[in-house]
Amino acid sequence: MHSSDRDRVVLAAVVFAVLFSQLLLYPGVATLVETLGADATASPFASTALDASMWFLVAEFAAYIAFVGVWGLASDVTGRRTPFIVAGALAGAVGYAMLAVVPAVGSISFEGVLLLRVVQGAMTVGAFSLTMTMLMDLEGGHGRNMGAAGIAIGLGAALGAPIGGQLTELDPLAPLVGAAVLLVGVGMLVSQVDDRTPNSRRSARALLEGVRRRPTLSIPYAFGFVDRMTAGFFALVGTLYFQETFGLGPATTGLLLACFFAPFALLQYPMGALSDRIGRTIPIVVGSVCYGLGILAVGAAPTVTTAAVAMVAVGVLGALVSPATMALVTDIADKNERGVAMAGFNIAGSLGFLGGFLVGGTIAGSYGYDLAFLTVGSLEIMIALIAVPAFLRLSIGRRGRHPSDDHGEI
Repeated sequence: MHSSDRDRVVLAAVVFAVLFSQLLLYPGVATLVETLGADATASPFASTALDASMWFLVAEFAAYIAFVGVWGLASDVTGRRTPFIVAGALAGAVGYAMLAVVPAVGSISFEGVLLLRVVQGAMTVGAFSLTMTMLMDLEGGHGRNMGAAGIAIGLGAALGAPIGGQLTELDPLAPLVGAAVLLVGVGMLVSQVDDRTPNSRRSARALLEGVRRRPTLSIPYAFGFVDRMTAGFFALVGTLYFQETFGLGPATTGLLLACFFAPFALLQYPMGALSDRIGRTIPIVVGSVCYGLGILAVGAAPTVTTAAVAMVAVGVLGALVSPATMALVTDIADKNERGVAMAGFNIAGSLGFLGGFLVGGTIAGSYGYDLAFLTVGSLEIMIALIAVPAFLRLSIGRRGRHPSDDHGEI
């Protein structure tokens, strides 16, 4: 096996482990926050189970947004990625472990729990974002490399959700312990990969200026934002919707979420390779319109069976969009600015997750699940339609024609 192929597999395994550890917590999040001390009488962040769950998830992604750029910038400035990934993974493991011992300590408020969650998220995002950047550094086609990242993300989510549900049935704290163990493994595994970070070092100011001169990055960032918004929506609102509407427990909810994440994961690599052949426009634009329609179908499904079928269709369409969007970041960014460029993409994605939690949770809590599904599905369709003129004007996504050297205005 060529070294690049071996490293692609290892790095994909690292991305898988980070996402798997994250998704372990989601199916049983309401039970977990209760175990960690969420009490409506003691904290304004825990007035309802939905509010406590929302803020627990929001805390992590707020940290993602605040710190992912710091990790990317530090990596590009120093010309190293591996040491930062190891440090982020091990510190993230400590964060998960500290959350797991909160009930034993007994004197930590829910606000303190949220602060620990922020610290854990700030560390974990370094391992996640920089591992994806290491995949960007590999040869072999941007679509293939981001397809490997996508299949790892999808498999991590697909397996993390159902296994997390099963672990929650055993003990609400078990997902936290499992996540801590996995991140220790990440720190050990990534050290086996060659660090291919470009050698030419630049100042932080020069790196940020270089990314600023590439306004076309706003296109994959916008799609990354709305795609991750739908994922955050399903992680929180979708979970509670399935449980309240169909009377499902955490384990069954995890299986229903897996109906989306399984095809989303398994088709990422071939869909990424397809975008290398046919370009990015069709997978991103057409796929996003159909993806939004699929979300509307999930919200309209009258039974568990039809909801599961709709979730499978949404997973297939998500697999079409995701690797092409990530590959477009690599197409556009200069090789010496990939850490910052991918950090920007992950900031947009984390803002999307945050929006999925906050917008979806707020609308669902105030106006019901129907309007929440309609809002999120419509946003996915709208961003695709708005982006069409930019794709056509800049010729983005045509095979062999990427705007990596284009500094023009959108």
